[in-house]
Amino acid sequence: MSQPHPPFAAGILDRDATTRQDPELLESAWAEPGARLFRLRGVEIPVTTDDAGTTRLALLPTDGALALQGEGAAVGHVYVGRMSGAPVFAMLVEEESAAHDDTVTWRHPFEVGSGLTDLECEIVAVASALLRWHEAAEYSPRDGEPTAPELGGWGRREARGGELFPRTDPAVIVLIEHDDRVLLGSNALWETGRFSLLAGFVEAGESLEQTVRREIFEEAGVHLGEIGYVASQPWPFPRSLMVGFRARLADGADPDDLSPDIEEISELRWFTRDEIRNPAPDLRLPMPMSIARWMIDTWVNEGDDRGRRH
Repeated sequence: MSQPHPPFAAGILDRDATTRQDPELLESAWAEPGARLFRLRGVEIPVTTDDAGTTRLALLPTDGALALQGEGAAVGHVYVGRMSGAPVFAMLVEEESAAHDDTVTWRHPFEVGSGLTDLECEIVAVASALLRWHEAAEYSPRDGEPTAPELGGWGRREARGGELFPRTDPAVIVLIEHDDRVLLGSNALWETGRFSLLAGFVEAGESLEQTVRREIFEEAGVHLGEIGYVASQPWPFPRSLMVGFRARLADGADPDDLSPDIEEISELRWFTRDEIRNPAPDLRLPMPMSIARWMIDTWVNEGDDRGRRH
């Protein structure tokens, strides 16, 4: 049985917008006994693993003074929100300053995310999105002057007073089904045998539904009929939002008349539930932390549930 929501999208974290807007409340939150600090090193996160093999985020107690501003225009601490009532802050660290603790290992979230709790995954998503955005927003896009962090790290202020807020780039990802089969594609840049759902970024002035139809026609050469929203997933690596849809081919469309965009797609194939449930040795499906895998697993489980009911 797949999760009721995609990874990183549990909605458990209390974002506590009231505290981020008040400098005094931020100082008080930092000083709370249960306050914790999440560190991000590049894209890597710190984790600990106990003797039973359970992996957890390595969060530190807050220490010293709260510093929302780092050196120059860099961000210091950002306020993530509250984890079961306890404040959580985050910061970027350099490799040298993060290497002294032998009990902590630094791993890519894709490698360990499936072992973390939903709440821990959400902390990783929010903190990564904020900190990566700050790295790209230290200077104003209008005049090139330095900007300063504010709102506990949820915004920046230009020298002339203009406000900047974190960017999120929406992309659609589509599960196309026909006669109990699902269409998967292999990206031209991937190794042979790796397949996933078709996806693409939303263009300027385009609705999500328009993007679904355009991207699928561009990448697979087929027209879609019925489409419907499924779920979304933050993908802060560095700043995307994956918006999931399910779709069926347009009436009369030939499922075998596929025309892959050779610059992006090396192969398109229809797969049955059994072929995904029991994949061939050379078939590689999307990583467990992706909405693509969640949507595929949900589709497979629907067939299993239908079979059990009958």
